[in-house]
Amino acid sequence: MKVDPVKQAPVPALSGDDLLALVPSIAEYANLRVNNLANIPSSYMGPEQWVELQKSVVEALDQAEVTGVIVSHGTDTLEETAWFLDLTVSSRKPVVLIGAQRNASDPDFDGPRNLLNAVKVCVSPQAQDLGAMVVLNNQINAARDVVKTQTANVEAFQSGTFGWLGEVWDDGVVISRLPARRQFLPITTSLPRVDIVSMYGGADGAMIHAAVAAGAKGIVIQGLGLGNVNREVYDAVVEAISNGVCLVMSTRVQQGRARPLYGFTGGGKTLAEAGVIFADDLSPQKARILLMLALASITDARQIQRLFDR
Repeated sequence: MKVDPVKQAPVPALSGDDLLALVPSIAEYANLRVNNLANIPSSYMGPEQWVELQKSVVEALDQAEVTGVIVSHGTDTLEETAWFLDLTVSSRKPVVLIGAQRNASDPDFDGPRNLLNAVKVCVSPQAQDLGAMVVLNNQINAARDVVKTQTANVEAFQSGTFGWLGEVWDDGVVISRLPARRQFLPITTSLPRVDIVSMYGGADGAMIHAAVAAGAKGIVIQGLGLGNVNREVYDAVVEAISNGVCLVMSTRVQQGRARPLYGFTGGGKTLAEAGVIFADDLSPQKARILLMLALASITDARQIQRLFDR
């Protein structure tokens, strides 16, 4: 992004070549090839763009001389794109996603440093078998865990309970832990529609009914606590399942797991008994991506639950 003189607001502006020109020291570490797939706000990203990006990433990684891939991306949906690539790219080579919290017109633009750090990660022998990573503010995050936690601060991306995979220092890359819960799901067909419905005090089943009417094959509920809803939403969930829609329960709580514990109507145990799948510690937006990929080839709820448990 860069401030447009007419609009007086940041808009997509810099190409990949423009970014490289800002960091001439990259040549000390690697030779970069630029592929400008798109220059759009990350709020425009979705399944169609993810599939196109995944194909480009796989094609690049299949070339023997390519050590890794860097994806420059807006930060709004960065964690979603990273998770999609982590699930659908099977290469052992690193895929590093970067962004910038401050636009290129700011005097302390953080994009160049993040780009240089991404190159350092890509060429590091320690980066093999780590899957897709988000590298900002010198911190290396696993795609499964990372979440944007701050709207403007440069230290916006965190990895919750488990922390970063490592850090980038001036003298090299330090990896402190490995991502243990990785899995691969091939893209076999077009991705089905999956919607996210929020639970809140006083919610009813209207949004679930609307999602079903819109053609959703799956719905992720952003539930309360361990994964609970009220009676009205529970009734809508049961009806949706009876109509062949796959329901997954996540939570609006930032840390912890969604689990079928409580026994009141709408509590997690009653939802599980009705056929709801529980998303473990995946956020609603990441649970949606896993469910889309699962529903493309799997219909059995027990098999889908095993994917969320991995």
